[in-house]
Amino acid sequence: MSKVTIIIPNYNGIKFLGDCIESLRYQTYQNFDILIVDNGSKDESVEYLMELESYESNLNIKVIYLDENLGFAGGVNVGLAACDSKYVILLNNDTEVFPDYVEMLVNAIEKSEKIFAINPLMINANNKELVDDAGDGYSLLGWGYQIGVGEKVENFTKKRAVFSACAGASIYRKSILDEIGYFDEMHFAYLEDMDLSFRARLRGYIIGFEPNAKVYHLGSATSGSKYNSFKVRLAARNNIYLIYKNMTNLQIVFNFFPLLLGTLVKMGFFMKKGFIKDYISGLVEGFRNLGECDRVDFSEIKKSDILALEVEIIVGTFEYVYRFIKRHTS
Repeated sequence: MSKVTIIIPNYNGIKFLGDCIESLRYQTYQNFDILIVDNGSKDESVEYLMELESYESNLNIKVIYLDENLGFAGGVNVGLAACDSKYVILLNNDTEVFPDYVEMLVNAIEKSEKIFAINPLMINANNKELVDDAGDGYSLLGWGYQIGVGEKVENFTKKRAVFSACAGASIYRKSILDEIGYFDEMHFAYLEDMDLSFRARLRGYIIGFEPNAKVYHLGSATSGSKYNSFKVRLAARNNIYLIYKNMTNLQIVFNFFPLLLGTLVKMGFFMKKGFIKDYISGLVEGFRNLGECDRVDFSEIKKSDILALEVEIIVGTFEYVYRFIKRHTS
């Protein structure tokens, strides 16, 4: 059994798979398997993967073929259930990793048993001077955000703790995943990684950013664009789930006005973009389905951890504003 399993979810990603897999061939750390979960692709992905699985001799590749698209959450969960390695790397199909990417992630997560996940430095594949994601933050406005997005790569050289790990290229400790549960399949796609990280953080686990682990990320390859009806609706819906599941009633009351402000600002933004109906539809769906959510049992959570995360969310709000201003004035 290898120490690391790299799970690559794929849906109609024939254009990207070859480059992604090829970049894993030359890793300085070789104690890993590759598990590709095909989410019912309709392009030539299945034919390509069957051939790859049959004739690839240097990489240990296994493929799970699903009959339908279970979304990112469902597809990855199938992969997680099928592996028993100590660590799991979740890797988007539209990425290309640096040669020491796996080694740097393993070194970082092995520094403490309390570390749940490590986020690498994700670099914009279309402009390699700019950051795509250096870990994710969360704000009182109810907005998750990519730390460092659009900023210069050269400014991100320090390790740090982050609120959440991006599931597009991060490493996770499998034993903690087994403890807290996998991705919430109600999300289907978008914010499922924030929800997972939130649950881990409530239990006192740590998430870090490792700048020496680097990966190029194309971004929005599966959904097709930064904003579209599908993505806007699901993100709006899933954010309702995220708040309800992971905040106590007292927190929701305390954070109500900032959350309301964030919702109103988003409404104005998506009205300008032409997606206001999709955004409102997502909100309505989110509230309508709250009864089906598997909410965190806060009786099992230390009050000190809840308070620490609330403070982190408050600080994260200021970080978001600071980075937003910096990005738009530089």
